[in-house]
Amino acid sequence: MKTTWRDYWDLTKPKVVALIVFTALVGMFLAVPAVPTTAQAVSGVLGFLGIWLAASAAAAINQLLDARIDAQMARTSWRPLVVGKVSPRQVLVFAGALTALSMTILVLWVNVITAVLTFASLIGYAVIYTVYLKRATSQNIVIGGLAGATPPLLGWAAVTGMQGSSDWAYASLLVLIIFIWTPPHFWALAIFRRADYAKADVPMLPVTHGVPHTRKQILAYSVVLAVVTLLPVAIGMSGMFYLGGAAVLNIVFLWYAWKMQNPPDEMFNMKMFGYSIVYLMALFAFLLVDHWLLPWL
Repeated sequence: MKTTWRDYWDLTKPKVVALIVFTALVGMFLAVPAVPTTAQAVSGVLGFLGIWLAASAAAAINQLLDARIDAQMARTSWRPLVVGKVSPRQVLVFAGALTALSMTILVLWVNVITAVLTFASLIGYAVIYTVYLKRATSQNIVIGGLAGATPPLLGWAAVTGMQGSSDWAYASLLVLIIFIWTPPHFWALAIFRRADYAKADVPMLPVTHGVPHTRKQILAYSVVLAVVTLLPVAIGMSGMFYLGGAAVLNIVFLWYAWKMQNPPDEMFNMKMFGYSIVYLMALFAFLLVDHWLLPWL
């Protein structure tokens, strides 16, 4: 079977990576109070490229290490490594090349702190989460979610170098939002795919603690998420435009989480999963408009 460019593209999980690099891009814009300087713009473009390459490499490594599990799950049984369109050696070389290129760009033309943080996130997701946490505990997505929550920090670091305490405080708040968002987002999918996870012997929360318990956890995290997303306004990072948008998004999110306690049908889990993606993209878009675009309108 001949390997095509599309097979390599699928190894990078492009839809997942698109959301990752979008939040990184918003982090870059939020880090700059006005029109970026030429140096900041160059660092931003190269940082975006480096972060995208690293996220793609992490996705490929994840597929390499999870091939056995992917083969047993309907959601992932089509992946190129599982069906034999690429070999494990090809995936390893591809992921290694992406990682090397990413680190070269970030170290030489962005800054070392971004390279270090990006590499740590790559290892956190592709190795620590995939190899250990995913198989070790039902809290895998909570603990491992930290690696997936770092893109705004990486984007912020790319244009500022994290030289001040305010940089760390503001960027960490963006990380916190994604960190709290991840469990209800992923657990909605895990409920729908619980039979697959049980078959693959992956201890996702709906498998180990049951669906009713997982639904309660989704509601609890959703309430915390609604509170956390108000913090940018509380600390003066964002204004009323963001507050209005976040309020609407949170009302809908909480409605989904409440309906999840007694959903009308099994597909409602996927409806919440789908909305959670729209929610995060819209939330970060409101942050961007409020901070950077609104003053120019």
